[in-house]
Amino acid sequence: MSGAVGGGRRSGRGQGRVRGGFVGREGELRAFAANLDAGSGAPEARFLFHVHGNAGVGKSSLVRRFAQLAQERGALTAVLDESAGGVPEVLAGICAQFGAQGQQLKPVEKLLATYRQRRYEAESAAAALYAPDAGAPAGPNPWAVLVAQASLVGVGAVVPGVGGAVDPVRLVEGAEQLRGVLMRQFGRAEDVQLVLDPVRVISPVFAAEVNRVAAKAPWVALFFDTYERTGPLLDPWLRGLLVGTGLGPGTAPGPYGQLPENVVVTTCGQRPPAPAVWGDHAGLVTEVPLAPFTDAEARELLAAKEVRDEDVVRDVLRLSGRLPVLVSMLAENAARPGGFDDPSATAVERFLKWEHDARRRSAALHGALPRHLDEDVLAVATRQEHEAQEAQDAQEALAAAGLFDWLLGLPFVSDRGGRARYHDVVRDPMLRLQRNRSPKRWRAAHTRLAQAYADWAAEEADGEDSGREETGGEETGWEEESELWAVDAWRAARVEEVYHRLCARPRTGLPAALRDGVRAAHASPAAARQWAAAVADAGTDADSDALRALGAACLAAVADDSRRSTALLGVVVDRAETDDATRCRALLVRARDHHRLGAFDEAAADCRAAIALGADTVAAHHELGEHLRLGRRYEEALAAYDEALARDPDALRTSASRGLVKHRLGRHEEALADLDRAVDADPRYAWALVARSDVKRALGDRAGAIADVSAASEIEPDHASVLASYAETLRHFEQYEEAVALFDRALLLNPDYTWALGSRAMAHHRLGRVDAALADLGEALARNPGYGWALLRRAEIHRERGDAEAEFVDLDRLVQINPDPAPALARRAAAHLHHGRTGAALADVRRMVELGEVAGALAVLAEPAFAEVREARELAQALAPTPACDPGSDV
Repeated sequence: MSGAVGGGRRSGRGQGRVRGGFVGREGELRAFAANLDAGSGAPEARFLFHVHGNAGVGKSSLVRRFAQLAQERGALTAVLDESAGGVPEVLAGICAQFGAQGQQLKPVEKLLATYRQRRYEAESAAAALYAPDAGAPAGPNPWAVLVAQASLVGVGAVVPGVGGAVDPVRLVEGAEQLRGVLMRQFGRAEDVQLVLDPVRVISPVFAAEVNRVAAKAPWVALFFDTYERTGPLLDPWLRGLLVGTGLGPGTAPGPYGQLPENVVVTTCGQRPPAPAVWGDHAGLVTEVPLAPFTDAEARELLAAKEVRDEDVVRDVLRLSGRLPVLVSMLAENAARPGGFDDPSATAVERFLKWEHDARRRSAALHGALPRHLDEDVLAVATRQEHEAQEAQDAQEALAAAGLFDWLLGLPFVSDRGGRARYHDVVRDPMLRLQRNRSPKRWRAAHTRLAQAYADWAAEEADGEDSGREETGGEETGWEEESELWAVDAWRAARVEEVYHRLCARPRTGLPAALRDGVRAAHASPAAARQWAAAVADAGTDADSDALRALGAACLAAVADDSRRSTALLGVVVDRAETDDATRCRALLVRARDHHRLGAFDEAAADCRAAIALGADTVAAHHELGEHLRLGRRYEEALAAYDEALARDPDALRTSASRGLVKHRLGRHEEALADLDRAVDADPRYAWALVARSDVKRALGDRAGAIADVSAASEIEPDHASVLASYAETLRHFEQYEEAVALFDRALLLNPDYTWALGSRAMAHHRLGRVDAALADLGEALARNPGYGWALLRRAEIHRERGDAEAEFVDLDRLVQINPDPAPALARRAAAHLHHGRTGAALADVRRMVELGEVAGALAVLAEPAFAEVREARELAQALAPTPACDPGSDV
C-alpha cells in the first residue's frame, strides 16, 4: 500500500493535542487536516485512508477526531460501523446522517424505501412459490434464501442451489423462476432487478447524488469504523465506487458511475487493507498504522486529567501498556480520591476501584458477559438464579436505577445507537476474572443469556419454536430453522445464543453449534461469517484451546467468498464432534455449493459420501444424478436416477432428468417415454415440456417440438430461460424473425442472459444483420469474457467480412482462456491454413502435440493445405502409429 502517515509524531512538553478529551496522535491528525486543507485539486491529495492497529490503540477515537476535523472544515460527513450489515444498510445510514446535516439524498431514500417494500413482497412471494412434490419431505425454500442473500451481494453471486432436500432441477432454474414470479407481481423489470441486485441498482443513483451534494461542500467525508467486521461485505462495493473513478489520474467511470474528486473515505479496522481487494490499487490507499501511545503522549493525557504524581503515573504506564483506552480509564480512576492506593490490585479492580456502589460494580462486571449490550440484555446478565423477579420487573428496576445509562458513561463503554459495547482490552480481564472466580456462576450466567436469546429468536420467528430445546441440544426441525437463518433479526439473536452456549459449555455445546454452522452456511456467506465470529469469540472468552482453534479455522474458511461455504463446511465435516446427521447435512450443502461453483465432480463425491452416511433418500440420489448430469457423466447420472426411481417411481422431476440424460446419450425414444410420463403426471411442468421439446426436435418432430415449448411459455410467460428455449427452437426450424422477438422478451427479463445474447446473434446473422449479430456477441463477451462459444462465432463472422486481424484476436483469446487449449489450437490452425499461413498453423499443431493431443494434430495435418508442406508431412509420418506386424509374414 502507499506510504503510512504519522511516522513523524512529535513528542515533548506542550506538543500534545487536547480537544474534547482527545490527546496525542498529533502526526496523524496533522496529516489528515493538511490533506483537507490542501483541497481535492492538490497533486498530493489523498482520497482513501485506512486506519489499522490492535485493539485499544485508539482507532475509533482517532476516526471520530478525523470526522470532527472534516466537520470543522465544512465537510458533509457520515460515520458507519458494524451495525450496518450490508450495502443497503450503509446507504440508509449515510442518507440519515446527510439528511441531519441538511442534505437529503431523496432519490436514494426513495429507492431504499421501494427496495424494502419490494423485498418484503418478494419474500412473501417466495414463501408462496415453493411447494415440494406431494409426499416428499419438506425442504427449505431456496427462493426465500435467494431474496435474503441478494440484499447483501446481489443475485449474480447467489444462484440457487443450497440447503435441505431441495430438487436441484428447480434450483438451477430458481433465479429465473423467481424473476418471472416477481415480474408478474411487480409489473416492472426495474423493481425485479432492484430486489435481486439492490447494490447494482442503487449504487449509481447514490454516486449521482454524492456528485450533486459534493458541489455544495468542500469535502464529502465517509468513515467506516470496525472495518474488520464489515470489510468482507463492503470492500468489493467500495472498490467499485473508488477504483476506476475520478479519484485517480486518468481514470474512467467505475461500475457505479464516477464520484467527485472531493470525496474522502476512511476505513478503520484491526487489520491492514485486504491484499485480495486492494493489492492492485496500492497507490490509492494511504495506510495509517497505529501503535500504543509514546511515553510522552501517555503522560500528556494523564496531565490533562490532573494526574501528575510520578508514582501514580508510573503505575498507569505499567498497567496500561500505554494503550490509549487503558490510559484514559486509569487516568479517570487515579484522579478520584483513593483511586490508586493499591498498586498491586488487578486490572479489573483498577477499572472499578473508584466505584463503591455494589450494584453498579456488579452491573459493570456482568455487563461484560454479552458481546453487545442493551437494557434488555443487561437485565438478564445481572439477574441471579435465586431472584424470582420477572424479566420485565428486572428491566424496570434497572431503568429506575439508571444502571444502563451509568454504564454508557464509563470510558471503556461505547454507545452505538442504544447498543453498548465494552472495549476488548477492558472486557477481556473482566471475563477472565468471572470465569476463574466461579466457573459455576460463569456457566449459569451464560446459560441464562443463551436462553434469553433463544426466547427472543422465537419471538422473531412469530412465536414458533426456534428448533432447540431449552437444554440447548436437540434439533426439532432442520428445514424450518434453515430458512430462519436468512432472517436478519432471528439470525442476530441465534448467533448470540450460539456464543453464550459455547461459553457456558465449550465441549458439550459444540455439536449443536456445528449444526448451526451448517444452517448458517446454507443461508448466506454473511450468516456463515457471523456464526464463525461467534465461535471464535467464544473460544477466546471461554479460554478453550480447542474452541479457539476451531474458531480460527472457521474464520479463515469464510474469508474467501469465491469458494462459497465449501471451506467452512469442510471444517465441520472433519470435526470429530460432528455427529453423522450433521456431517450428512454438511456434505449435501457443500455438494450444492460445489455445484454452484461448477465443481460437479466434487459435488458428486460429497453427495455419495452423504448417501453412504445414511442419506439414502430419493432426494439425495436425485441430487447425485444432477451433479453427474451437469458434469456430463451421463451413464453414472442414469444409474443415480434409476436408484431414485426405484425408491419412488412417481418422482416426476427425477423421471424428467433421466429423460434428459437419455436424450444426451442419443436414446431419444427412451428419453421421450420418461418425459411423457413426467408431463402426463403434471401437464404444467414447464421444465419437462422444454426438455421434451428438445427431444422431439432431435427426432425431427417440428410440430411437436414447437407445441411443447409454446405450452411451456404459456405456463411461464415471464421466465427468461423458457422464452429463450422457445426462441432457440424456432431458430432451429429457421423461423428467425419470430426467434429474435422471443429472444428480445427473454433479454428484457434478464439482461445478463449471455446464452440468449449469443443465440440471438446467430438469428440476426442468418437474417443478414451482421452488425446486430456482432453487437450481441460483443455484449455477451462483455458480460462473460470467458464465453468461448461466442468468441468462436464472432471469429467466424469476422472471417466472412474479410477482417482477418479481428478474427485472430478472437481466436488468440479463445486459446488463452481454455484450460485445455488443444481444441482451440486446432480451430486457430485451421484458420491459419485458410489464410495461407502454413508456418503459423504448423506451430499450433506442434503445440497440440506437446499437450498430448496427437489424434487432433493428425486430423489437422491431414488438411489438403498441408499436402505440399514438407515439415507437415514429416511430422505426420512421425506421429502416425506404427502398423502391427502380421505374425505370419516374413517381415
